[in-house]
Amino acid sequence: MAGNLASYIDHTILKPDATEAQVLQLCDEARNYSFAAVCIPPCYVQIAADRLKGTEVKVATVVGFPLGYQHHKVKFLETHQAIADGATEIDVVINVSAFKSGKYSEVENELSELAKFCHLKDVELKVIIETALLTEEEIVKACELCANAGVDYVKTSTGFAAAGATVAHVELMRRVLPAHIKIKAAGGIRTFEDAQALIKAGADRLGCSASIQIVTHEQNN
Repeated sequence: MAGNLASYIDHTILKPDATEAQVLQLCDEARNYSFAAVCIPPCYVQIAADRLKGTEVKVATVVGFPLGYQHHKVKFLETHQAIADGATEIDVVINVSAFKSGKYSEVENELSELAKFCHLKDVELKVIIETALLTEEEIVKACELCANAGVDYVKTSTGFAAAGATVAHVELMRRVLPAHIKIKAAGGIRTFEDAQALIKAGADRLGCSASIQIVTHEQNN
């Protein structure tokens, strides 16, 4: 069971003062515990890819992080560079500002362009919709745009907003997303019980910084 839970987890360090040594330690931990991926700042993608070469652990990084309102050309450039450096998964923040302004076509087109590019490079695209900033109706609409754009995952949160993943939001996302689009829950996942509840609600991945604490609890019970 511990191995199964570990396979859901993106072992994450995205704090602004993350050091190279901490990222390398994260990579070693991810390999040792067989986590699905590491999720790291873009500036460390190359060293993480080198550290994890030959392992099953994927390298994820963030684009447009954490606010999402960068110009779409900048997000595309960030994505291009991250993939060139060795990223195999991209977690991009939706343009919440444009979304809140009702510019749905603009948001969908940006995501569609990114999804096509990622898929051309055999890379998965996760879209962070920042559920803490959205109403339930807006979560439904954001999921609709993501589905139309052909993304691989819809992700709840950056972990930098007032709140992170909730069971209710994951359940809502699972109800409205097509079955082939996966869900990543992130933000505030601290315990084995948190992880269990979110997976039961429909999460396919968990973004965690307390990953070892979570799987160690499982191993001891």
